[in-house]
Amino acid sequence: MTKAIRGIYAAAVSPFQEDGSLDTAKLVAYCKYLTTEGGCDGVAPTGTTGEGNSISFRQKMQLAGAFADAGFDPSRAIFGTGACATQDAIDLSKAALDAGFPNVLVLPPFYYKNPSDEGIYRYFAQLIEAIGDDRLRVYLYHFPQMSMTPIPVDVAVRLKKDFGPIVAGLKDSSGDMSQALAFADATGGVKADFDVYPSSEAFLFEGLAKGCAGIISGSTNAFANKVKAALVVEGAARDTAFEAVKEVRAMASKYPLMAAMKQMEAWRSGDDTWTRMAPPLVPLSAEQQANLKADVAGLKAPAPA
Repeated sequence: MTKAIRGIYAAAVSPFQEDGSLDTAKLVAYCKYLTTEGGCDGVAPTGTTGEGNSISFRQKMQLAGAFADAGFDPSRAIFGTGACATQDAIDLSKAALDAGFPNVLVLPPFYYKNPSDEGIYRYFAQLIEAIGDDRLRVYLYHFPQMSMTPIPVDVAVRLKKDFGPIVAGLKDSSGDMSQALAFADATGGVKADFDVYPSSEAFLFEGLAKGCAGIISGSTNAFANKVKAALVVEGAARDTAFEAVKEVRAMASKYPLMAAMKQMEAWRSGDDTWTRMAPPLVPLSAEQQANLKADVAGLKAPAPA
């Protein structure tokens, strides 16, 4: 078992069955697509974009085992395992590790607001100590707009100092590149084996140049190949390709991102069941679908098939 490889990750959307339960087999197959034809180096299932907090504890406990049974490469998956209850986060993270997937993305406990730095530190420390396995790799998940519980830079530094390689990195979904760089600067970033992942491909090249490990983005569900195209060229060609990447990200941000990425997958696969959302989230309206289709058709670079 190894630490997750660096690069372009999709915060994978989750397919649901008619009864609202997770379609595990379809998710596994989809993540295999993302890490092959889909252009991604890896996937982060059951995070925010994957509606992870709307998926039952029982199903999330079984998910990594299903990926293992399908022969999915553990170095290309970072499972969302955060929970309000510390023991739930421990159980989910241990289940992933026991299935051969050591890389977990862990939200801070997000029900009680304005916790102290010490309280946030103790949550992560208790998780690591309770599992007690040096193979574990924890990625802190900083998403203050959604969780209302930011992870202070000093707490990230302290956790890395106290637990070494077990604290593998951080996903920064704040949308503020200066925040992502603050985490990378304070911890040493990739040079110190702390992998910071901003959440937008628009930050990719600045992040790579300043100590980040790649990106974990929702819009790479549909557009990772555009990011790959920008990575493999140089000079003016890279500038042109990166403008296309930023255009795609700006376009996707006009819509509820989870619903838009599910709509894109429904069109790609010809499977309209992909548009199912877990309440209280809802699919795109007919008007939004029409606007999205027009926006995708109007992109400068070719749209995905």
